[in-house]
Amino acid sequence: MSLTPAERFARLRLARTDRIGPVTFRQLLDRFGTAERALDALPDLMRRGGSGQAPPVARIEDELAAGDRIGARLIVLGDGDYPEMLAAVDPPPPVLWTLGDASLMSRPCIAVVGARIASAGGQRIARGLAQQLGQASHVVVSGLARGIDGAAHAGALPTGTVAVLGGGVDDVYPPDNASLYQEIVEQGCIVSESPVGARAQAKDFPRRNRIISGLSRGVIVVEAELRSGSLITARLANEQGRDVFAVPGSPLDPRSKGPNELLRQGAILCEGLEDIEREFGRVRSVREPAGDPFAGAPDEVDPVLLERVAALLSPTSTPRDELARAANAPIGAVAAALLELSLAGRATLLSGGMASL
Repeated sequence: MSLTPAERFARLRLARTDRIGPVTFRQLLDRFGTAERALDALPDLMRRGGSGQAPPVARIEDELAAGDRIGARLIVLGDGDYPEMLAAVDPPPPVLWTLGDASLMSRPCIAVVGARIASAGGQRIARGLAQQLGQASHVVVSGLARGIDGAAHAGALPTGTVAVLGGGVDDVYPPDNASLYQEIVEQGCIVSESPVGARAQAKDFPRRNRIISGLSRGVIVVEAELRSGSLITARLANEQGRDVFAVPGSPLDPRSKGPNELLRQGAILCEGLEDIEREFGRVRSVREPAGDPFAGAPDEVDPVLLERVAALLSPTSTPRDELARAANAPIGAVAAALLELSLAGRATLLSGGMASL
């Protein structure tokens, strides 16, 4: 069933509400069924925190108008063309802005990421891998950064590439990739969950990286130092159940330390397309979908239970079912209490049914 225009608008408005990240967004949909009903319930849910409200309708209309001005397209979670691989991530991004051919995100994708200050050899490997992947009908996903990302996009331009940005889809960063950006708009797809006009900040890049891995069947790391965004992308891919590939390098080059460490941790050796297709040819076990966490939840949370759950939280993330056992309460009631505590700014909801202070 397709979403109505009012529900699509409500989902964008809910996603832009303070204190509502992807985990809380998904749980609000699970509890109320639609974003329209969730927005109606929001004032009461946030009342315990003493502040917080959905953004004005005019602000959401301005965001939509800004997208229209540059020819961008909005895809919200629940749309028929929302990428299936990304929808399976826990939790998926609530909204995506796109420029170019958004259908590329629904084709088999693989990410190629690596160092910004990349060696000439590393860039050659990334470009060649991207060409081979494209010729084998894969869409190459990367982050439009300097170095490995840019080389991968360039190699895959004729066959299809997706660039995921930290800022809005109109935020060309770095500026020296402006011509590549324009070529991707014309031949590929630019995508971001940030509003049109937003400028990338440091906090946006881990969110961008989870989309890069979430769109992809696997992630290939070509060059990366031990403390780098590429290794964050590899970790996220592993958490999402995606394959992680690493191109080995010389131990004398610091940029090889990241891929070599990934190999020590069990990443798949990647020397060419054959290694990737061999791995994709293996039979995969299917993960069972998670059940409804709000099954049996009351319409209103008992204030006593709310405070009991709040007292059980700590800075260390704790599984929701463990909190339910400690509180001696049904898991649906505890899930509803955690949702209200999150909206009141008293808890942080994490993927996998975890929560913390």
